[in-house]
Amino acid sequence: MEFSFDIIALLFIAAFVSGFIDAIAGGGGLITIPALLSVGIPPAMALGTNKLQACGGSFSAALYFIRHRQVEIKHLGKLIALTFVGAALGAITVQLIDISLLKSALPFLILILAIYFLFSPSISDQDSKQRISYTLFAFTAAIGIGFYDGLLGPATGSFFTLAFVLLLGFNLTKAVAHTKVLNFTSNFAALVFFILGGVVLWKIGLIMLVGQFIGGNLGAKMAITKGKQLIKPLIVTMSFLMVAKMLWEQGYFA
Repeated sequence: MEFSFDIIALLFIAAFVSGFIDAIAGGGGLITIPALLSVGIPPAMALGTNKLQACGGSFSAALYFIRHRQVEIKHLGKLIALTFVGAALGAITVQLIDISLLKSALPFLILILAIYFLFSPSISDQDSKQRISYTLFAFTAAIGIGFYDGLLGPATGSFFTLAFVLLLGFNLTKAVAHTKVLNFTSNFAALVFFILGGVVLWKIGLIMLVGQFIGGNLGAKMAITKGKQLIKPLIVTMSFLMVAKMLWEQGYFA
Protein backbone atom coordinates (compact mmCIF):
# COMPACT_ATOMS: atom_id res chain seq x y z
CA MET A 1 0.00 0.00 0.00
CA GLU A 2 1.20 3.50 -0.88
CA PHE A 3 0.39 6.62 1.13
CA SER A 4 0.76 10.33 0.47
CA PHE A 5 3.16 12.47 2.48
CA ASP A 6 0.22 14.07 4.33
CA ILE A 7 -1.10 10.70 5.51
CA ILE A 8 2.36 9.53 6.54
CA ALA A 9 2.87 12.76 8.50
CA LEU A 10 -0.47 12.36 10.27
CA LEU A 11 0.30 8.74 11.19
CA PHE A 12 3.72 9.82 12.49
CA ILE A 13 2.09 12.47 14.69
CA ALA A 14 -0.52 9.95 15.90
CA ALA A 15 2.30 7.56 16.82
CA PHE A 16 4.21 10.30 18.65
CA VAL A 17 1.17 11.30 20.73
CA SER A 18 0.32 7.65 21.35
CA GLY A 19 3.86 6.88 22.50
CA PHE A 20 3.86 9.85 24.88
CA ILE A 21 0.53 8.90 26.49
CA ASP A 22 1.26 5.18 26.52
CA ALA A 23 4.55 5.68 28.37
CA ILE A 24 2.65 7.35 31.20
CA ALA A 25 -0.73 5.63 31.33
CA GLY A 26 -1.13 3.06 28.55
CA GLY A 27 -4.00 3.14 26.07
CA GLY A 28 -1.97 4.42 23.13
CA GLY A 29 -3.76 2.02 20.81
CA LEU A 30 -6.88 4.16 21.18
CA ILE A 31 -5.07 6.67 18.97
CA THR A 32 -3.04 4.58 16.55
CA ILE A 33 -5.48 1.79 15.66
CA PRO A 34 -8.28 4.18 14.57
CA ALA A 35 -5.66 6.24 12.72
CA LEU A 36 -4.46 3.19 10.78
CA LEU A 37 -8.01 2.06 10.01
CA SER A 38 -9.02 5.56 8.90
CA VAL A 39 -6.50 5.54 6.03
CA GLY A 40 -7.93 2.32 4.59
CA ILE A 41 -5.64 -0.30 6.10
CA PRO A 42 -7.50 -3.63 6.62
CA PRO A 43 -8.18 -4.53 10.30
CA ALA A 44 -5.73 -7.46 10.57
CA MET A 45 -3.00 -5.44 8.87
CA ALA A 46 -3.77 -2.45 11.11
CA LEU A 47 -3.37 -4.60 14.25
CA GLY A 48 -0.09 -6.09 13.04
CA THR A 49 1.33 -2.71 12.03
CA ASN A 50 0.15 -1.24 15.32
CA LYS A 51 2.14 -3.85 17.26
CA LEU A 52 5.27 -3.03 15.25
CA GLN A 53 5.09 0.69 15.94
CA ALA A 54 4.03 0.15 19.58
CA CYS A 55 7.26 -1.76 20.18
CA GLY A 56 9.14 1.48 19.48
CA GLY A 57 7.32 3.41 22.19
CA SER A 58 7.41 0.70 24.85
CA PHE A 59 11.11 -0.01 24.18
CA SER A 60 12.02 3.69 24.32
CA ALA A 61 10.09 4.26 27.55
CA ALA A 62 11.50 1.11 29.15
CA LEU A 63 15.04 2.12 28.20
CA TYR A 64 14.57 5.60 29.67
CA PHE A 65 13.20 4.20 32.93
CA ILE A 66 16.08 1.70 33.18
CA ARG A 67 18.71 4.38 32.55
CA HIS A 68 17.17 6.55 35.26
CA ARG A 69 17.21 3.69 37.78
CA GLN A 70 13.46 3.28 38.08
CA VAL A 71 13.69 -0.45 37.30
CA GLU A 72 15.21 -3.19 39.48
CA ILE A 73 17.38 -4.95 36.90
CA LYS A 74 18.17 -8.06 38.97
CA HIS A 75 14.54 -9.21 38.93
CA LEU A 76 13.81 -8.50 35.25
CA GLY A 77 14.88 -11.83 33.75
CA LYS A 78 12.14 -14.02 35.20
CA LEU A 79 9.47 -11.32 34.74
CA ILE A 80 10.35 -10.86 31.06
CA ALA A 81 10.54 -14.60 30.38
CA LEU A 82 7.18 -15.41 31.97
CA THR A 83 5.46 -12.40 30.37
CA PHE A 84 6.72 -13.53 26.96
CA VAL A 85 5.47 -17.08 27.54
CA GLY A 86 2.08 -15.79 28.67
CA ALA A 87 1.70 -13.45 25.71
CA ALA A 88 2.67 -16.18 23.25
CA LEU A 89 0.15 -18.60 24.80
CA GLY A 90 -2.53 -15.90 24.65
CA ALA A 91 -1.80 -15.19 20.99
CA ILE A 92 -2.15 -18.91 20.22
CA THR A 93 -5.30 -19.33 22.33
CA VAL A 94 -7.13 -16.43 20.69
CA GLN A 95 -6.97 -18.34 17.41
CA LEU A 96 -8.56 -21.44 18.97
CA ILE A 97 -11.48 -20.20 21.10
CA ASP A 98 -14.44 -17.83 20.90
CA ILE A 99 -13.62 -14.77 23.02
CA SER A 100 -16.86 -12.85 22.39
CA LEU A 101 -18.12 -13.43 25.95
CA LEU A 102 -14.83 -12.20 27.40
CA LYS A 103 -14.96 -9.10 25.20
CA SER A 104 -18.47 -8.26 26.38
CA ALA A 105 -17.38 -8.37 30.04
CA LEU A 106 -14.12 -6.49 29.51
CA PRO A 107 -15.42 -2.87 29.65
CA PHE A 108 -16.97 -3.49 33.06
CA LEU A 109 -13.72 -4.99 34.36
CA ILE A 110 -11.76 -1.97 33.13
CA LEU A 111 -14.36 0.34 34.69
CA ILE A 112 -13.77 -1.30 38.08
CA LEU A 113 -10.02 -0.89 37.53
CA ALA A 114 -10.43 2.83 36.76
CA ILE A 115 -12.58 3.43 39.84
CA TYR A 116 -10.01 1.65 42.00
CA PHE A 117 -7.21 3.81 40.60
CA LEU A 118 -9.32 6.90 41.24
CA PHE A 119 -10.12 6.25 44.89
CA SER A 120 -7.57 3.81 46.32
CA PRO A 121 -5.09 5.30 48.84
CA SER A 122 -2.55 2.61 47.88
CA ILE A 123 -1.97 4.38 44.54
CA SER A 124 0.70 6.83 45.71
CA ASP A 125 4.24 8.13 45.29
CA GLN A 126 5.42 6.06 48.26
CA ASP A 127 6.47 2.41 48.30
CA SER A 128 4.34 0.11 50.46
CA LYS A 129 4.66 -3.40 51.88
CA GLN A 130 5.70 -6.15 49.45
CA ARG A 131 3.13 -8.96 49.66
CA ILE A 132 4.63 -11.70 47.48
CA SER A 133 8.06 -12.67 46.14
CA TYR A 134 9.27 -11.69 42.67
CA THR A 135 9.27 -15.36 41.68
CA LEU A 136 5.64 -15.81 42.67
CA PHE A 137 4.78 -12.56 40.91
CA ALA A 138 6.44 -13.84 37.73
CA PHE A 139 4.52 -17.14 37.80
CA THR A 140 1.16 -15.48 38.54
CA ALA A 141 0.80 -11.84 37.55
CA ALA A 142 3.46 -11.67 34.82
CA ILE A 143 2.40 -14.81 32.96
CA GLY A 144 -1.31 -14.14 33.61
CA ILE A 145 -1.35 -10.54 32.40
CA GLY A 146 0.96 -11.48 29.53
CA PHE A 147 -1.58 -14.14 28.53
CA TYR A 148 -4.35 -11.54 28.73
CA ASP A 149 -2.37 -9.20 26.48
CA GLY A 150 -1.94 -11.90 23.86
CA LEU A 151 -5.60 -12.90 24.15
CA LEU A 152 -7.37 -9.52 24.37
CA GLY A 153 -5.06 -6.61 25.15
CA PRO A 154 -6.93 -3.45 26.26
CA ALA A 155 -5.63 -1.87 29.51
CA THR A 156 -2.77 -4.37 29.84
CA GLY A 157 -0.52 -1.59 31.11
CA SER A 158 -3.01 -0.60 33.79
CA PHE A 159 -3.33 -4.21 34.97
CA PHE A 160 0.46 -4.55 35.19
CA THR A 161 0.77 -1.24 37.04
CA LEU A 162 -1.91 -2.22 39.55
CA ALA A 163 -0.27 -5.62 40.10
CA PHE A 164 3.09 -4.00 40.82
CA VAL A 165 1.50 -1.59 43.30
CA LEU A 166 -0.67 -4.12 45.14
CA LEU A 167 1.58 -7.19 45.11
CA LEU A 168 5.13 -5.82 45.14
CA GLY A 169 4.41 -2.55 46.95
CA PHE A 170 5.84 -0.27 44.26
CA ASN A 171 5.12 3.45 44.17
CA LEU A 172 3.21 4.54 41.08
CA THR A 173 6.17 5.81 39.03
CA LYS A 174 8.21 2.69 39.75
CA ALA A 175 5.21 0.52 38.85
CA VAL A 176 4.78 2.30 35.51
CA ALA A 177 8.52 1.91 34.81
CA HIS A 178 8.41 -1.86 35.30
CA THR A 179 5.15 -2.01 33.36
CA LYS A 180 6.84 -0.54 30.28
CA VAL A 181 9.48 -3.29 30.32
CA LEU A 182 6.81 -5.99 30.38
CA ASN A 183 4.66 -4.08 27.88
CA PHE A 184 7.53 -4.21 25.41
CA THR A 185 7.94 -7.92 26.09
CA SER A 186 4.29 -8.75 25.38
CA ASN A 187 4.21 -6.38 22.39
CA PHE A 188 7.23 -8.11 20.89
CA ALA A 189 5.77 -11.57 21.50
CA ALA A 190 2.55 -10.60 19.72
CA LEU A 191 4.51 -8.94 16.90
CA VAL A 192 6.30 -12.22 16.16
CA PHE A 193 2.94 -13.88 15.44
CA PHE A 194 1.77 -10.97 13.28
CA ILE A 195 5.01 -11.15 11.27
CA LEU A 196 4.59 -14.91 10.79
CA GLY A 197 1.04 -14.21 9.60
CA GLY A 198 2.30 -11.66 7.07
CA VAL A 199 0.07 -8.86 8.35
CA VAL A 200 2.60 -6.09 9.00
CA LEU A 201 3.06 -3.02 6.77
CA TRP A 202 6.77 -2.49 7.32
CA LYS A 203 7.27 0.91 5.70
CA ILE A 204 4.51 2.78 7.50
CA GLY A 205 5.06 0.73 10.66
CA LEU A 206 8.74 1.70 10.89
CA ILE A 207 7.97 5.37 10.24
CA MET A 208 5.42 5.29 13.05
CA LEU A 209 7.89 3.39 15.23
CA VAL A 210 10.21 6.42 15.10
CA GLY A 211 7.35 8.66 16.25
CA GLN A 212 6.56 6.20 19.03
CA PHE A 213 10.20 6.07 20.09
CA ILE A 214 10.40 9.84 20.48
CA GLY A 215 7.01 10.07 22.22
CA GLY A 216 7.79 7.18 24.56
CA ASN A 217 11.05 8.78 25.63
CA LEU A 218 9.39 12.12 26.41
CA GLY A 219 6.48 10.41 28.16
CA ALA A 220 8.81 8.43 30.42
CA LYS A 221 10.69 11.61 31.29
CA MET A 222 7.41 13.33 32.18
CA ALA A 223 6.28 10.36 34.30
CA ILE A 224 9.44 10.55 36.41
CA THR A 225 9.20 14.34 36.72
CA LYS A 226 5.50 14.58 37.62
CA GLY A 227 4.83 11.22 39.28
CA LYS A 228 1.39 10.48 40.70
CA GLN A 229 -0.09 13.90 39.93
CA LEU A 230 0.19 13.14 36.20
CA ILE A 231 0.11 9.34 36.03
CA LYS A 232 -3.01 8.68 38.12
CA PRO A 233 -5.45 11.06 36.34
CA LEU A 234 -4.13 10.01 32.93
CA ILE A 235 -4.57 6.29 33.69
CA VAL A 236 -8.14 6.95 34.89
CA THR A 237 -8.92 9.09 31.83
CA MET A 238 -7.55 6.56 29.33
CA SER A 239 -9.39 3.74 31.12
CA PHE A 240 -12.71 5.58 30.90
CA LEU A 241 -12.08 6.30 27.21
CA MET A 242 -11.41 2.59 26.62
CA VAL A 243 -14.64 1.67 28.41
CA ALA A 244 -16.65 4.18 26.36
CA LYS A 245 -15.12 2.92 23.10
CA MET A 246 -15.85 -0.74 23.89
CA LEU A 247 -19.41 -0.07 25.06
CA TRP A 248 -20.04 1.95 21.89
CA GLU A 249 -18.69 -0.90 19.74
CA GLN A 250 -20.97 -3.33 21.60
CA GLY A 251 -24.01 -1.18 20.80
CA TYR A 252 -24.78 0.17 24.27
CA PHE A 253 -25.11 3.72 22.92
CA ALA A 254 -27.11 2.82 19.82
